[in-house]
Amino acid sequence: MKSQNIFLIIVVFVVSVSVVYMLTNSETTEDYIEKIEKERERQFKFIRFNIDSPLTAEQKQGFQALSFYPIDPEFRIKAKMVPVEDRKMIEVPLTDGSVEKYLRHSYAEFELKGKPHRLLLLQSVKEVDMRNFFLAFADATSGEETYGGGRYINLRQDGKNSITIDFNLAYNPYCAYNPDFACPLPPKENILEVGILAGEKDYKKE
Repeated sequence: MKSQNIFLIIVVFVVSVSVVYMLTNSETTEDYIEKIEKERERQFKFIRFNIDSPLTAEQKQGFQALSFYPIDPEFRIKAKMVPVEDRKMIEVPLTDGSVEKYLRHSYAEFELKGKPHRLLLLQSVKEVDMRNFFLAFADATSGEETYGGGRYINLRQDGKNSITIDFNLAYNPYCAYNPDFACPLPPKENILEVGILAGEKDYKKE
């Protein structure tokens, strides 16, 4: 299995996605949409052409585009970070039955569509920047319009007790494209009953 490669793609996304988060108060909706579109184009090019892509050579030949929900600024949310009382390392199960260690760091509390939610923020044991976090979640679209094993968002703390969660940047784990990869599964705290109609949809083989 290629679970060791999962961390590398997370690092790549953290670096690139952090640029998207650097939004100013004067930014227009059009500016925001343009930034998300550029990130999606970068993501497509990585999956289509990069040597570290999870796609096989055969898959790349027929790969034309990634599938996304329309960009919706309402799914970009400022959340309050609440430290986990029993902060400790846990073993997160992967899709191949193995485990990876993550720190249970904080809960991100926010409102979406008028309802309160709370998601668990994890931090990899390999993370060198203590302001970076990993969010794996599943929702009512999982197994229907989106990958059944959930989706990921890489987050960066942007305030003393706050963090921005942009579901428009939710992306598929490697195992959504290729079962030879092992990917972390969302913890039970991060299984949402609502549908997150934002971010990447499921990969459909041609």
